[in-house]
This record gives sequence, C-alpha cells and structure tokens, in this order.
Amino acid sequence: MEQLSIKDQIKKLVELQRLDGEIYSLRKEASEKPLAIEQLKQQFESKKIRLKALEDQSKAVLLDRREKELTLKGKEDDVGKANTQLSQIKTNKEYTAKIHEIENIKADKSILEEKILISFDESDKISAEIEKEKKNVFEEEKVFIAREREVKEEIRVIEDRITVLESQRKQIIPSVDKICLSRYERILENKGGLAIVAVQGNTCGGCFMNVTQQTINAIKMHDQFIECEICSRILYLEEDL
Repeated sequence: MEQLSIKDQIKKLVELQRLDGEIYSLRKEASEKPLAIEQLKQQFESKKIRLKALEDQSKAVLLDRREKELTLKGKEDDVGKANTQLSQIKTNKEYTAKIHEIENIKADKSILEEKILISFDESDKISAEIEKEKKNVFEEEKVFIAREREVKEEIRVIEDRITVLESQRKQIIPSVDKICLSRYERILENKGGLAIVAVQGNTCGGCFMNVTQQTINAIKMHDQFIECEICSRILYLEEDL
C-alpha cells in the first residue's frame, strides 16, 4: 500500500476523530443512563420505606390498643370483684375503703377508655395516610418502570449507533500508518476522546491556549505531526484539508 503523506494522514485522523468523538460522547452518555435509573429507583424505594413505616406504625397502634383493651377488661373484672366484696364487708371503715378502691379503678377505666378512643382516631388517620401513600407508591412505580423501559431503549439505540460508528472506523484504520495510529490513539485515550484539533485563529481547539506563529508555520510544512505545546494534541489547519 502506498505510503500516505503527512497531510493525507492528517485527513485520515480527522475522519477518525469525527467518529471517535461521537463514540466517546455516546459511551459517556450510555454510562450515565443507569445513574438516572438508579436515582428513580431510590425515589421509588424511599416511597416504599415511607409506606412501610406507616404500616408499622399502624400495627404498633393496634397492638397498643389491644393491650389497653386487655387492661380495661382486667379493670372491669376488678370492679366486679370489688362490688361483690362490698356485700361481705362488716365495718364502715372497710366499706369506705372499698368504695374508694372501686372509684380509683373506675377512674383508671375511664382513662383507658379515653386512650382507646384516641387510638381509634389515630388508626383512622394513619390508615388514611397509608392509602394515600399506597397511591403514591403505585404512581411512582409506574413512572419508574416506564422510565426504566425508556432508558433501556435509549441505551440500545446508543449501542446500535456505536456499532455503526465502529464499523466505519474499521474501514478507515487500514489506511492509517500504524505508528501514526498508535500515537493518535494514545493521545485519544489520555485526552478524553479528543486527539487531533484544528487551530482556531491562534488558539488550540483542544485546550484553547495560544499557538505561536512558528508552530502554525510548522503545521503548514506538512513534514511532521505538530502537537500543542500545552495539551499535546495533534494540530492541523482546516484550510489545508
């Protein structure tokens, strides 16, 4: 195969750079897609955690109410026993003491009954929140599933495009000098997918630092590859291509 001139090699590298720039950009985009899915998943999971907390709270309120109802039943039994004992008391002092005991038990009963009623109100409130949160979780899950499906499709489209670009790249590779290609690909990897850039005015198209007139004149000579003194990317002049 005929050895290409430096100028022709530059043209080939510019073709490669057009493909590689898009490939790098697409790969970066594809790598970020799962992060968006993970964020949605975390939002969805946080809704589920909130729902679980409400359900646990509801169970705790119910358990506490049942304990109070058992205690209340015990108090009612105590009142019944105390009333039975009244008929067996012989002295006024013992009778008065027993009455006082019954009144205290009834007072405790009254407090328990009030707490049980409050518990029912609390359960109703929590149940309403649970139903609301269930709807939120359901909607969040739909959003998550739909977006996950969309992102997977977007990734598939990106991967298909990368396959096409890589196929085009393979068609160019054989015509590029191996040493030149190795140099280009080393810079490509080190510089985030941008290895060869045009000089724009008097600045490097990669790092945007000043390029001397001496360097520009050297590029025009086409007898060697000229790199930016700052970022080490290969430089070329668009008007030469």
